[in-house]
Amino acid sequence: MRIALHSTLRAGAADAYLAEHARVPDEVRALFDRAGIRDWTIWRSGDRLFHLVECDDFDEAMRVIRADEADRRWQERIGRFVDGFRGPDGTPAYAPLEQVWRLEEQRRDDAASVASGAEAPESGRAQPADASRSDADADGPVVDMGLD
Repeated sequence: MRIALHSTLRAGAADAYLAEHARVPDEVRALFDRAGIRDWTIWRSGDRLFHLVECDDFDEAMRVIRADEADRRWQERIGRFVDGFRGPDGTPAYAPLEQVWRLEEQRRDDAASVASGAEAPESGRAQPADASRSDADADGPVVDMGLD
């Protein structure tokens, strides 16, 4: 499973936070291994941090991590830079963000539709009521992004 998290940095803490993450302590990496975390990536935009966690069971991984002394030491070290985590509605919470869209899932769903004999719907545009209408008749321009 993939879980996205959102946290914010305290004012002026970005450089120190980045320095701390140049290499996390080996005991934290080993703890993530024990907890079943396959990967944890963090991106930054200003004071906002976006985390992508890949694991089998996020709740179980967090239970294992929170019960370990290595996490307590890491939180004491890194916590001074983090203002807090935000949930999907933007309020303070250590909760996964809501996934809006994923290309891989759409491709899988489209392939399943084609395999079952149904035509994959075009997302993002309303389907015309009259199937004889051409794309040229559709509302708005059609843009080919070359992503096929």
